[in-house]
Amino acid sequence: MIDAGVAPNAAPCLAVDIGATKFECAVVAPDSTILSRQRIQVREHADDLFGALVELVRDVTDGNTYEFIGVGCAGPMTGRGATVSPLNIPAWRNFELLPLMREALGIRVYIDGDARALALAEGFFGGAVDDASFASLVVSTGIGGALVLDGRLIDGESGNAGHIGHLKVKEPGRLCSCGSYGCLEAEASGWAIEDITGRSAKEADEATRRHCAELVGRALGTLSAVLDFSHSYVAGSVALGYGDEFFEVANKAARSVATLPYSSNVEIRRSALGADGPILGAALVGWRGEFS
Repeated sequence: MIDAGVAPNAAPCLAVDIGATKFECAVVAPDSTILSRQRIQVREHADDLFGALVELVRDVTDGNTYEFIGVGCAGPMTGRGATVSPLNIPAWRNFELLPLMREALGIRVYIDGDARALALAEGFFGGAVDDASFASLVVSTGIGGALVLDGRLIDGESGNAGHIGHLKVKEPGRLCSCGSYGCLEAEASGWAIEDITGRSAKEADEATRRHCAELVGRALGTLSAVLDFSHSYVAGSVALGYGDEFFEVANKAARSVATLPYSSNVEIRRSALGADGPILGAALVGWRGEFS
C-alpha cells in the first residue's frame, strides 16, 4: 500500500478535482466514503472560473470548518501549485492557484497533479493496494501518469514527475501539446486520435484502437524494465472505452519490450477506482500534505 500518511481516525478531508469540463468538490472520509459533493461545469463560468471555484467549496462546506483542502489539478505546475498552467484551461497560464486559494478560503491548501493524485488513490483505495511499486496512467482526452516506487509517489525535482504521456514513442512524430514531437499523448490520446482520423476517439476503427493500445503498452513495458515494477493501472475514457481488446493488445506489446527476467511478468490492468478516483485522489493530496 502506498504511504499516503492517512490514519484510520483522520478527520474527513475537503477535496477539489479541477478538470477540463468540470470542477468537483467533496468531503471525503478516510475509508473513501464521500460524505457530500457538488460540481460545476467549466463552460458555464468562463468569465470568473476562480470565483466559481471558491463558491463551490463554500457550498460544500456548508458552514462547517475544515483546516485544510487537497486539490488535484492538471499541470504542469510550479511550487506545489504556486502556479499552474493546465493545458486544458487556456485562461489559467501561470495562474497563482495556491496563494489565491489560501487567501480566499483561509485554510491550508495542498495541490498536486491530477494524474499523480489518481495514483495515490489507486495505491490507497484501488487495485494497487498490494503493490509497493506501480505505474498509473490515464488515457483520455490527454494522457497523464504517475509512478509509485517502494511505496512512495515519485515527486521529482520540481514535483512534476510521472508525465508518462510525454515519453517519445515515434520518430519524428506529431507535434504534442508540450511542444515536442512524437510523444505518447501526441500519438495515442483522444485529441490525437481525433486529429489523425477526423473522428472522435469513441468512433475510431479497430486498427486505430489497436495502434493506441500498442503504443501505450510499449511505453509502460519500457518503463517497467527501467524502473522494476510489475503492474500498471490504466484509467481514462479512451482506454476503458476500448474494452478488453485494448488491454489484450497493450499487454502483448508491453511484454514484447519488457524481456528482462525481472520485468517479463509485466501486466497492464484496469484501474479499480471508477468515477470517484479523481476526487479520492484529491483528498489524498490533502492528507499527504498534512500528515506525511
